[in-house]
Amino acid sequence: MKKQKHTEEAPEIKQEIVDNETTNNQEQEITTENTDVAAQQIEELTQKCADLNDKNLRLMAEFDNYRKRTLKERMDLIKTAGESLLSNMLPLVDDFERGLKAMETSEDVVAVKEGVDLIYNKFIAFLMQNGVKAIPDINELFDTDLHEAITTIPAPAEDLKGKIVDCVSKGYTLNDKVIRFSKVVVGE
Repeated sequence: MKKQKHTEEAPEIKQEIVDNETTNNQEQEITTENTDVAAQQIEELTQKCADLNDKNLRLMAEFDNYRKRTLKERMDLIKTAGESLLSNMLPLVDDFERGLKAMETSEDVVAVKEGVDLIYNKFIAFLMQNGVKAIPDINELFDTDLHEAITTIPAPAEDLKGKIVDCVSKGYTLNDKVIRFSKVVVGE
């Protein structure tokens, strides 16, 4: 009987072995297909990575060139920014030279004084055209944003307390920005 059982079981085992082989073959085919798909995806991603890396390098190079160009333009602008201002001051220098020459030979002090006053007024007008204005000082309220107190003295009158009594050095603003504070004496 034992032989008979062995032969009866054999077809089932054979079928199972065939099924396992078929399953293994299908799994190998699926694994091969998955490997091919994965390799293709890896290749595509590698290409995209290389493209992005190239774009990034180009962008960095463009930005570096832009930065260098703007830095050079800024340096050129700084070098030549004062050129027009200084060239507009040259007529004032000419006036001063003529005034100094006139002082050597002139004995009329009043005429020399008038000439110096004209040059001074021309210079103040030039400064105003370029945005420079004098800060008001005498009899004004003391303001730490505009004035620098050198000293304080007793106020000569009651209404001058906290106000500027004397100005030692005028202050100036350039387009409403203080470029030099007024040095003043304040009444207490």
